[in-house]
Formats: sequence, C-alpha cells, structure tokens
Amino acid sequence: MSSLFNHSLTNIFEKDKTYLETTQVPIVTISGTYREDLKKWHGLPNNNTDRDVVLSRAHYSMALGVAMQTWKTVPDPQKAWLVDPTNYVAGRDWLSVNVAERIGMTIARRPILHRIKSWIDRFGRQKNPILSSITPPLLYLFENVRTPILSFHISAGNLLADQGHTVLQMITDPHVRSDYLTHAESKNMHYLVFDESTKFDFLEQSAIQNIQADASRIYVSGPPIDPRIIAAGRTKKAWRSGPINICITTGGLGTNKTEIELICQQIFPLLNKNKYRLIIYAGTHKDIFELIEEKAKQHRLTIQPLTKENAKLRVIYHPQIIDANELLIQHGFPWADGFISKPSGDMAYDAAAAGCFLLTLQEWGEWEHHVRIVFEERDIARKAVLEDIVTQLDVLSSAKGRAQSWMEQAMHSANALDKSFLNGAKQILATHAKLTQS
Repeated sequence: MSSLFNHSLTNIFEKDKTYLETTQVPIVTISGTYREDLKKWHGLPNNNTDRDVVLSRAHYSMALGVAMQTWKTVPDPQKAWLVDPTNYVAGRDWLSVNVAERIGMTIARRPILHRIKSWIDRFGRQKNPILSSITPPLLYLFENVRTPILSFHISAGNLLADQGHTVLQMITDPHVRSDYLTHAESKNMHYLVFDESTKFDFLEQSAIQNIQADASRIYVSGPPIDPRIIAAGRTKKAWRSGPINICITTGGLGTNKTEIELICQQIFPLLNKNKYRLIIYAGTHKDIFELIEEKAKQHRLTIQPLTKENAKLRVIYHPQIIDANELLIQHGFPWADGFISKPSGDMAYDAAAAGCFLLTLQEWGEWEHHVRIVFEERDIARKAVLEDIVTQLDVLSSAKGRAQSWMEQAMHSANALDKSFLNGAKQILATHAKLTQS
C-alpha cells in the first residue's frame, strides 16, 4: 500500500495521522493538494512556486473556515486538524487526479460542455474517478480515530462511515444530492445543514426513496464561513458614492473564464474614469492571470500591487490554493463593495458575510441555483447581465427617485444577515462538541 503514497511526504503523512488521533476536532475534505503549505504547517522547508492541483476552492475554504474558528491565527493540532488525502496520492494513481482536474477545468472554461457536467452530476460524487486513489490514504489516516470526524466532502464522509467511524457530515449547500442519503439510516452518520428548509428537503427526499432518516441526527448549523471574513463584514460601510470596488472571481477549476473575459472587455475601458476599481481573483490559474495581463495591455492599464488599495486594477494569483485564498481574505473581502462571481457555496456565502452585494455568473450545478435564490430572496444578489454589465452597474448604483441605490440597499441587507447565518462555524463546532460528549 505504501507505493500509493507520495514518499517525499512520508514523515508528514505519519504526523498527520498522529494529529488526527489526538486532536479535538479531526477534519477531512477533498479539494486538491496543498503540499508545500502542508510542509510549512509542519515546520519543514517549502516553496511558493510548485503548482497545486485544485478541484474545488469551496471544499477547502469551508473546512479551513471552521478550523480557523478554533485556531484563531496559526494551525494548532491540539484544537483541530485538517487533512486532504489527495496530498498523499502518488505514482500511477496520481494520473486519475490530474485527469479529474483537467476534465473539470475543460468543462469549467467552456459553457457548451455544461450539459455534460449536469449529466455527470446525476450519478453523484460516489462515481468520482479519483475515489480509488484517495481511499487508501484516507482510510489509513483515520483508522485509529475515535472522535467524531467532521467531513466537508460527501465522498470522504461516506467512505469513513463505511468503516464504522462516527461522521458529522456538512451538507455544504442548501441542496441535497442523492449521495448524501447513502448513510441516512446509519446511526454513525450525522448531518449539518444550511437551514431548516434544507433539513426538510433531506427528510423529504429520504421518505420518497423509502429511507428511514432520523431527524435527530440532522442539525441546522448555517454555512461554514471563515471568522476573518465575518470580521471584515462588521466594519464594512455600504457604498453610496465614489468609485465602486468590485471583486471579480473565478472558482477552483477556473470556472466562468469566458464570462470574466467578457466583463473585463466592457469595464476595462472605464477604469481610467475612476468610476470602478477592480480586483480579479484568478486563484491558482495562470491562464486567467495571463488573460487579464493581455486585456490590461490592450487598454493601457497597469496591474498594481495588491498593497495599493486605491489602484484601478489588481489581480490575485498564486499557484498554491492556500496562498491564493489567504490573499483573497486579506485584500478582497475587506475592500470590496461587491462581487461578480458564480453563486457558489463558498464565494457567495463569503461575499454576503463580508457585507458585499453580489452579481451572479452562470451556475455550475443545481445546488448553485439554490444558493443564488437564497441571496436573491434577501435582496443581496442579482443575475449579472453579461452582454451589458456596465449599464447594469449604472442602474444598480443609481439612486434617482430613491433614498438609496440597489447597491447600497444590498450591502445593508448583507450587513443585516441574521446570526444563524454568520455563526455557522461556531455552531458546527458546538454540535461536534456535543456529539463527542454523547
């Protein structure tokens, strides 16, 4: 079995296993790799140049958000420990991880292939092609863990429940896919859900499939949001006049690249008029960064350093997901008035928690449709009008005949989100503590 693992990480692999066996809150996700930052967590030499394989920012950022609620500043293995078994896949099995990322990136960048993605989703994540590769390291890491395991990916949660572990599974969106029901009857599987409506959806789907789900094992927690993002929202003032600070973001697979290009073509010519200031989050995707560089040159714009808050154009790019995510938390959420993003269960939650308005791009799946509806009903989000984004921004920022523009009202609505939404990470940990003591 050792041939499946990355030998350069053997010592870290064993330390991760020990940390999981002794920490108060063992956390697992499947989001991709963060090997160099994992070395840094363990106090070993590391670099900032090797590229991570990223399958999802959401599954990483949500898990990290809950860990940060306990850590406060730096990783503390006594309080909580986060692992992703993808870090330990190597050899011939590594091919399946690369293929999964390549397929995802191809679909994410080509809207015409979205129908294929929707068709694949009907089969659930249990058919994920990398499962056979991540299963050996996953099961080895957790084989001696006796504390309830907090899972942020259903494939990991189901595999661990198969082994008899007690699992507290986060349903990360207000949407219940069929693979969440796999262990609905198992007494060792517990669930965290977005809201009461999602809990009802879970019980309804279970009943339709003649699955005896126990409502007492389904806990309403709210979404998992990094406390640093919530702190940024507490000090955010709603926009009323002056340049509008907008953050345009992609996802873990480089989603919506075509839409981002179309938006930049329309807004870049106006940046010198001091009406908009942009940060574009390219994540770990060099091709999106290079696209922005090219467009900037065409419009005689200079990409400024991230530390220059009044800059017309800045870009967040880093080949490693932890660093890219940290730059977004440091420079994006505290600064932005609004986000233009797909309505994903990480970026949409985070933008709203940071007190921002949201214009939504093409959804990646049915669950993102549900996320969009959640924020539209709260008057925080609108669908982006891609063909004429500038006119839409003009209308939404106009206060003619109104005391406030829609943008200002949306930011006030975001700042007024109820505590059940903002206290998700705290509630998740409180639920885990109760489950541990029972």
